[in-house]
Amino acid sequence: MTAIPLGVPRRLVEFTIDGQEARVPEGSTVLDGCRAAGKDVPTLCQGDTLTPKNACRVCVVEVEGSRTLVPACSRRAEPGMEVRTDTERARHSRKIVLELLASSVDLSTTPMVAEWIKEYDAKPDRFGPAAARLNEEPKIDNDLYVRDYDKCILCYKCVDACGDQWQNTFAISVAGRGFDARIAVEHDAPLTDSACVYCGNCIEVCPTGALSFKSEYDRRAAGNWDESAQKQTTTVCAYCGVGCNLTLHVQDNEIVKVTSPHDNPVTHGNLCIKGRFGYQHVQNRG
Repeated sequence: MTAIPLGVPRRLVEFTIDGQEARVPEGSTVLDGCRAAGKDVPTLCQGDTLTPKNACRVCVVEVEGSRTLVPACSRRAEPGMEVRTDTERARHSRKIVLELLASSVDLSTTPMVAEWIKEYDAKPDRFGPAAARLNEEPKIDNDLYVRDYDKCILCYKCVDACGDQWQNTFAISVAGRGFDARIAVEHDAPLTDSACVYCGNCIEVCPTGALSFKSEYDRRAAGNWDESAQKQTTTVCAYCGVGCNLTLHVQDNEIVKVTSPHDNPVTHGNLCIKGRFGYQHVQNRG
């Protein structure tokens, strides 16, 4: 009989969220506890396969004894901690963050943002038409994906996915400072002249659609992108023996994009160029 390693057991940390008792495994974050308790704490820069960067600050909560609001995505749960997620102070902070982001960035393809803006009564228009916007046309320099930096909130998730947390290609990074900061390849060259290997893992983690599949971009531009009409089927990639899981997104009997389950122990949401983009042969009916 083969022994199956179960890993080191973790003790449970007990604390309170909005007056209710919560228990999470040691090492979990406050956000983990909030989600387990069914608390709707918004977040944009947090990713379940990446180390939090604390960039967007939409997930801030109040912690008893803390002078400032804390980011729930990275603050570790501690025994006896008292967390409050829906106080006037936390709600006001989220409202301001949403207003600042929505006034300077196109969030039209960001999931849940419209609902959050309504929930927190955010009014991005109060900053007026002079709010700092990039106003740059989408970069379409290859047949696989599109870079639309008008939608970028500088969450750094793509940089981390391309860098030392997953791909180790380091094709993209942050260039410039302050209002001039932006995601770019070396010398702001076309993607085809960079170190990019077209794995598409940056698209997988992008929360706003600043990075998107060319197939999705074209369908959105044509007005026939409909996620409610799409069916998802998870299968195994046939290109090699690694065993990566693929989730095929199918609309109108055609594969429109490929993702990978984040909880898969082989890929953790990551794929190579063949797994993510090499599906044309499936629907070649010529």
